[in-house]
Amino acid sequence: MAKVEIYSGDYCPYCSRAKALLKQRGIEFTEYNVQNEPERRQEMATRAPGVRTIPQIFINDRHVGGCDDLHALDRQGELTNWLNA
Repeated sequence: MAKVEIYSGDYCPYCSRAKALLKQRGIEFTEYNVQNEPERRQEMATRAPGVRTIPQIFINDRHVGGCDDLHALDRQGELTNWLNA
């Protein structure tokens, strides 16, 4: 089982889209809400230097990027490869 993590926030449409795709594909994930847990924003920035926007998604500790990046991986058929790596 792949370790999927998403840094998100409340009322973020991109976060909602990313989580919806993961749920639609039956992919379990751990969510870190950077608004409820501000220390998670620094953790996110450390894991993905130079990134400040949410969502930020990691699969098996590998940085995917944001919502559009996740959807692009899915469209290209690469999401499964990342999950199985």
